[in-house]
Amino acid sequence: MTENELAKIAVDCCFKIHSQYGPGLFESVYEEIFCYEWQKTGIGFKRQQGVRLIHEGIDMGIGFIPDVVIGNKVILEFKSIEALADVHYKQVLTYLKLTDLKLGLLINFNVPLIKNGMHRIVNNL
Repeated sequence: MTENELAKIAVDCCFKIHSQYGPGLFESVYEEIFCYEWQKTGIGFKRQQGVRLIHEGIDMGIGFIPDVVIGNKVILEFKSIEALADVHYKQVLTYLKLTDLKLGLLINFNVPLIKNGMHRIVNNL
């Protein structure tokens, strides 16, 4: 399955969650519901799994923890905040570069219309 195919399924799942619950819940609650719904697809995913950072050949330990990685191809970073800042987009791009993945979805559930809270971030896609 391609990155775009996985992203479409993830976006549909987020639309479903937001339609049912709307804005206002904690980020962790949206993540929990997303993972519950994603399990139903039968497509593999990793949740809150640390990614090690190697600097000049030295293991620096866990460098970051993406919220969810689906199909070993797409990083999902969930937010439930008033407004996204530039640093949130840069954070996902950094995650993509360090994992050599090509697509990330930055999803802010704390918006009236979920389509306004979804952002694709690409790394050489």
